[in-house]
Amino acid sequence: MYLSLQFFLMKYLNLQINFTLILLITLGCKKDSGPEPIRDVQEQTLVDDEALVRYLQTHFYNYEDFESDSDNYKIEISLDTINEENSDKTSLWDQVQTKTVVLNDREGNEIPNKLYFIEVKRGVGDSPSSIDSTFVTYRGSLLNGNVFDYRQLPTWFDLTSVVRGFREFLPELSAGDHTLNNDGTYDLDHYGQGVFFIPSPLGYYSQNLSAIPNYSPLIFSVELHKVNPADHDKDGILSRDEDPDGDGNPYNDDTDEDNIPNYQDADDDGDGINTRVEFDRDGDGIPDDDDNDGTPDYLDQYNT
Repeated sequence: MYLSLQFFLMKYLNLQINFTLILLITLGCKKDSGPEPIRDVQEQTLVDDEALVRYLQTHFYNYEDFESDSDNYKIEISLDTINEENSDKTSLWDQVQTKTVVLNDREGNEIPNKLYFIEVKRGVGDSPSSIDSTFVTYRGSLLNGNVFDYRQLPTWFDLTSVVRGFREFLPELSAGDHTLNNDGTYDLDHYGQGVFFIPSPLGYYSQNLSAIPNYSPLIFSVELHKVNPADHDKDGILSRDEDPDGDGNPYNDDTDEDNIPNYQDADDDGDGINTRVEFDRDGDGIPDDDDNDGTPDYLDQYNT
């Protein structure tokens, strides 16, 4: 009888211990909450701007190198922290210009984002629009100094395919020129140089890339060598000129409301006649308006 009672008590205690362990394990293992919800754009914009202002107030660039050798276009932009040894340096904050870029959140609210920039050296050529192709060298880094991309050899960038901050800044620069060498190579010279600082909504925002954590403000230093005005839809009208409302932004023009912006739409008014055909039939360089209603034929679906 004693052994039976002892056996019963041992089984009971084991059951209690096992139940307790199961309970602890269950409580200790939280359910997978899934991916982090995307942050509110307006709140993140304020957080990023505070971080950018702190950086600009505590860092400087090698402006003295450019001032002492103004004809040398091979000097690269470098950034450093202001400390006791170089406390006499002028901070970025005292040199930057500001450009406000308005974004819309999911509810359609307008969120102004500040882009800070310095045009370090003026080029001798034309400036691009925000929709052209550009031949550039550049360095991209985080506020902690980590470099995530660096191109020493120039590469072509269609500004429609880069982050918003990049395409908003490039029109602030002007291109350079080049000299063809006897061996078929060429030297790039007299190009525009600048550095800009953008909040994450003008960069990659919530994307978590290998070298760029999500919600990271970004720094780019850029040299602009050449500009190629683009005609994305090959309709004979430069993409920069496909801006019928005249607000300077071809991205928001969609005359026939087919969800294809005019600069990508070979038939802007959706009347079945290609824009290239309707634009200037008589070849006088002026858009045709056959019914004289003030709307060019290529934008007038009622004039076919």
